[in-house]
Amino acid sequence: MKDDVNSSDTRTPGETHEVFNQPPPLEQHNLFRGDDALREGARREGAEWALDDLERYGLECGRPDVIELGFLANRYPPRFEPYDRFGHRVDEVEYHDAYHQLMDRALREGLHAAPWKHPGPGAHVARAAKYYLHSQVEGAHCCPVTMTFAVVPSLRLSSKVAEHWLPKVLAYGYDPRNVSYEDKQALTLGMGMTEKQGGSDVRANTTSAEPVGRDDTGELYELTGHKWFLSAPMCDAFLMLAQTDNGLSCFLVPRWRPDGEKNALRVLRLKDKMGNVANASSEIELRGAQGWLVGDEGRGVPAIIEMVAMTRFDCMLGSSACQRQALAQAVHHARHRQAFGGTLADQPLMRNVLADMQLELEGGVALTLRLARALDNPDDEREQALLRLGTAVGKYWICKRTPAFTHEAMECIGGNGVMENCIMPRLYREAPINAIWEGSGNVQALDVLRALNKTPEVLEVWFDEVERHGGGHPVLQQALTDLKAAFADREEIEFRARYLVDRLALVMQAALLLRSGNEAVAEAFIGSRLDMGGDRQFGTLPTGLDIDTLIARADPLMEA
Repeated sequence: MKDDVNSSDTRTPGETHEVFNQPPPLEQHNLFRGDDALREGARREGAEWALDDLERYGLECGRPDVIELGFLANRYPPRFEPYDRFGHRVDEVEYHDAYHQLMDRALREGLHAAPWKHPGPGAHVARAAKYYLHSQVEGAHCCPVTMTFAVVPSLRLSSKVAEHWLPKVLAYGYDPRNVSYEDKQALTLGMGMTEKQGGSDVRANTTSAEPVGRDDTGELYELTGHKWFLSAPMCDAFLMLAQTDNGLSCFLVPRWRPDGEKNALRVLRLKDKMGNVANASSEIELRGAQGWLVGDEGRGVPAIIEMVAMTRFDCMLGSSACQRQALAQAVHHARHRQAFGGTLADQPLMRNVLADMQLELEGGVALTLRLARALDNPDDEREQALLRLGTAVGKYWICKRTPAFTHEAMECIGGNGVMENCIMPRLYREAPINAIWEGSGNVQALDVLRALNKTPEVLEVWFDEVERHGGGHPVLQQALTDLKAAFADREEIEFRARYLVDRLALVMQAALLLRSGNEAVAEAFIGSRLDMGGDRQFGTLPTGLDIDTLIARADPLMEA
């Protein structure tokens, strides 16, 4: 009897199972071709001329070797070396080569400079689309890419500073060496605003600046104080705020002085962060560090806000990219995983969840690319009014929705989704970062109110844009009417600010999706976001929607 049992068992000793019902890795696919919302949005907002280049880069971002760079850059985070082996102070941050490869790709693709070097219709839209693709590979290293991109409008406030620095800031290339900016052909720039006692309240900053003369680059000062957060400390220079006799002012502070000596900018430590791991964030001291005045004395906040506005726009992009990568992983898993007699993607409740998440992404991408088109029209007052409100509204809404979104995607995958060899834990840790950095949710909501107090017409421009594209839709029109009434009521408006900004985001996204011409997407968005009312979890869509279309648009392998 024993021999009969053994003869029917074909497994070798010690073998317990075979691997089946597991999805293959999501790789070797084109991130652009498989993203309907991105492709259609880029074409709609004026970047049709860039579609071939975006498809090329979408294919690169889906290559296994490129995807692996993101894992390596996070598995081996940056290390701080304050001294060299001889005892000289060097303040060097060492990164894994994968980080450098990602930076090199980003800067050679012009993600920091393309719209500034080659402005024109669709320039910012094309750059936004490419950044969205690139950020899906790894988001943390995009911080110095964004800051280098965002610093350009601020530097242009001082002609001599711009003349000396912008050619190398806008150069397509990456030089990670710890040497003087004079010895490089391509530079990266960062920003240091936050101090221990101030946080978002930068007017509480205590760092001081004393004038010491003038050189070929501009008015030179010495800064003394500290910065509680300085991201990407290996950048070649940083915009910083410091107090002068005329108030808070903005300065460009290099890591190396013009004479080739190390500037008195001392890195104290790297921050131990829950997310954004591949990017170094530091605490620093300024011990008489030299820097040039940017803008006018006492006008530091208006000077640096030029940079902050651009970083907030990229926060929208980065969060949208995080959503897209998370959803792509969830849909890919659900298409392959068998459960309860079919694939997960065939199960009614899972279909509700995936379709709902795609709607969230559709609205965010539509809003972000619409604001990119506004960036492409700097001389159009209407477009700039839309942008003034839109960066705060979009940064608030999209970034704040991303943590819940990535958690839902992780839940779709299940236990494998929380394993560190899966991309999902990295996305989940990254998800809250953009919501907190560059102004948290409350800061963004209050910024909307400040914009309305300063230039009330921006709200009318926003409402006009909504009515222009969606005023004929009865549900959207009613939502807009209610929102106008809510704004007209000034009683405790600051207390109600988050609700108001929520609704500003939703009515605009609904209108833009109606404008896109895809009725299935627009009607589903309006029916679930405006018509249902109240807070809701993902996966609570009403019946009667075109779920097949939504899931097909979410599938990264469902190419048009």
